[in-house]
Amino acid sequence: MFYRTAESVSPKHPDKLCDQISDAILDAYLAQDPDARVAAETCGGHGVVFVTGEITSTAEDVDIEKIVKRIAGDDLEVHTKIVKQSPEIAQGVDTGGAGDQGIMIGYACDETPELLPREVVLSRRLNQFIYEKFPFDGKTQVTIAPDDSIDSIVASFQNAPKDELEQLVRDFIAKEGLAGKLELHINPAGDWNQGGFDADTGLTGRKLIVDNYGPRVAIGGGCYSGKDPSKVDRSAAYMARRIAVDYLRKRGAHEVLVRLAYAIGYAEPLEKTVIIDGKPEEIEGYNLTPRGIIKFLDLKRPIYEASARYGHYGEGFDWDK
Repeated sequence: MFYRTAESVSPKHPDKLCDQISDAILDAYLAQDPDARVAAETCGGHGVVFVTGEITSTAEDVDIEKIVKRIAGDDLEVHTKIVKQSPEIAQGVDTGGAGDQGIMIGYACDETPELLPREVVLSRRLNQFIYEKFPFDGKTQVTIAPDDSIDSIVASFQNAPKDELEQLVRDFIAKEGLAGKLELHINPAGDWNQGGFDADTGLTGRKLIVDNYGPRVAIGGGCYSGKDPSKVDRSAAYMARRIAVDYLRKRGAHEVLVRLAYAIGYAEPLEKTVIIDGKPEEIEGYNLTPRGIIKFLDLKRPIYEASARYGHYGEGFDWDK
């Protein structure tokens, strides 16, 4: 084994604020219109939030400005530019085809109860542990040594004095029973009180590795947040995770990687590979068309804002089970 590192960011990180806004907009449309076509993108920073994208829906009273201010604060100037989905894209989706081309990756391993890499789970748990006391912008990072001990931990949190933050990290270490070199880097650039949109800009989909499986596992490249399930870069990625979990359990495997590939407007995947402990085979027994995935995972529901906070896997979502 080798050194492996993963990070986590809090829900008040500017990129995560944008992810949550985009997914809350999606949820608002799906609550009224389960067949809504939504691709909502958010960019925010320094008192201004821009929401743009393509939405085709029968929903009539979605208040985007209200959603933005609920998540990111009242003192924001909000600009929106929403148009309908391109009819040239819609013609391929209307017949049941994929909303775009792309490669979707699913992954599961037996390192943790969450079936995720240990470094991903520890960095997330630490972030959540600190966030309970300091619900602000923040980042954590955990590095695991080749002998599976903890080599180093990084924690940087807004409004968290170094001494208090270090004590929280040590409390977490004791709670989790962690051992190793345990080199701590606590607010390594100094204590800080300006965070979120006050300190930095954010953008939907800029935390792809945090949203997925950490840097040890390849990703297909597509962002999830703000996209309705006709977009396979979201729905097929969730299905790939579900398949990986299923194969891990059925085969008693240590590690499973799933690869699905699609062409825009075409329903069946161009690739459907599962790699079980390094041995590839073709996936069998699943309807992997967009419509089949949406029905199987019941994805036309307003369930997405929660997924935009701490990652889309290992948090008890239906595609994790």
